[in-house]
Amino acid sequence: MFEHVDNYPGDPILSLMDDYQRDPRTDKVNLSIGFYYDENGQVPVLPTVQRAKAHLDARPTSANLYLPMDGHPGFRRAVQDYLFGALSEAQDERIVTIQSVGGSGALRVGADFLKRYYPNSQVWVSDPTWDNHLAIFSGAGFAVNRYPYLDASGKRIDFARMLEVFAQLPANSIVLLHACCHNPTGMDLSVEQWDQLYMLFRERSIIPFLDAAYLGLGEGVEQDAYAIRALARTGITGLVANSFSKVFSLYGERVGSLSIVCDSAAIAQRVHGQLKGTVRTNYSNPPRHGAELVSIILGEPQLAAEWRAELESMRVRMVAMRQALFDAIRERKPELDVEYLLEQKGMFSYTGLSAEVVDRIRERHGVYLIRSGRICIAGLNESNLDAVAQALADHH
Repeated sequence: MFEHVDNYPGDPILSLMDDYQRDPRTDKVNLSIGFYYDENGQVPVLPTVQRAKAHLDARPTSANLYLPMDGHPGFRRAVQDYLFGALSEAQDERIVTIQSVGGSGALRVGADFLKRYYPNSQVWVSDPTWDNHLAIFSGAGFAVNRYPYLDASGKRIDFARMLEVFAQLPANSIVLLHACCHNPTGMDLSVEQWDQLYMLFRERSIIPFLDAAYLGLGEGVEQDAYAIRALARTGITGLVANSFSKVFSLYGERVGSLSIVCDSAAIAQRVHGQLKGTVRTNYSNPPRHGAELVSIILGEPQLAAEWRAELESMRVRMVAMRQALFDAIRERKPELDVEYLLEQKGMFSYTGLSAEVVDRIRERHGVYLIRSGRICIAGLNESNLDAVAQALADHH
């Protein structure tokens, strides 16, 4: 039995983390996995999260029961307000939001739901994108294709080519888009481009599926939420997968959500029921603790304001690290074109370095990037900045 089972090659990012842990060098630098690290190289516990935990601990002990299939009610309400902002009552009734097991769980539940009701549709993801996007949608049974995202230089979005591809897609095609802080490139569509895209999607009956893992780490929560809120305003149908791992530093709690913007309140009610059915046949109920923490923070205005300030300090630190790395590289090699460090947004920068060059940087300098050439900017601090700058200057 099971003699025919293949070896699992491993997830490329998580396998790289294993290699990093085994590396005996004391000056090694981890810029691979998408964790936010503080200036001391530690994954922080946010003060607002600590206060929310204390609030939970002070409550009378009660039975640790299952949450409903669609999740914590207070969490769902708070998340919908956080993602979509102020909406009219009619708009609000068209949106279904459920709790999920992280952003990956939201993507998979959404994929399973779509596969049931659009079994002949195909999925399109950006080239490049986060590797797990392909695995999740193909695992749900979809044929997954790539649409062009960057131009030949690898340093600009080729929006015209994107539109050409989308204009040829059959009705009910599913297009995966990064709501902000595109992973791995850090290059985002402009407000005008989002508006143009949604007009085309309406004309072609294309279903957008937004992935929002970094809301607030690009230009701020309100700016980064534009694509999500514009989707709700346009009246077209679309999905939004959201993760709180990065922005609340709650990686292990697996706190996420899936929202679907529907044509009407009546359709939304039926979609809500079928999403619960999809969850029931997957993991049955989402976890409680992380959702309660997020619900407390987003539901209490003072705590919510303090959390937004904490999130902004994370964003500002990464902007400062971008500038510092740019300056340090240009100091070593003034002729190098590293403007991308300042132009890209969020936790990642896309260097354009080949997999072979990334391997050499790791072997010679102990600086770990993923093989797409993506750098996790949040892994930079004053103690490792010079080593990273030297490694990139030597091999760029």
